[in-house]
Amino acid sequence: MWMTIADFRSFVDAQKRVEVAYQDKDLWTRMSIMNTANSGKFSTDRTIQSYSDEIWNLKAIAIK
Repeated sequence: MWMTIADFRSFVDAQKRVEVAYQDKDLWTRMSIMNTANSGKFSTDRTIQSYSDEIWNLKAIAIK
């Protein structure tokens, strides 16, 4: 049996907090920026770096 409703109350409560936060443009913008800044590298970044290093044998260049 699936426990799809076991945490429904916490989902509704969290959604309400999202709804309130979204109404505050400055708060939402700050939260969005912090979320993106703290997301770290994506797995595709590591994959591309591995291809660059191990398959294509590319060398990094400095961008001025």
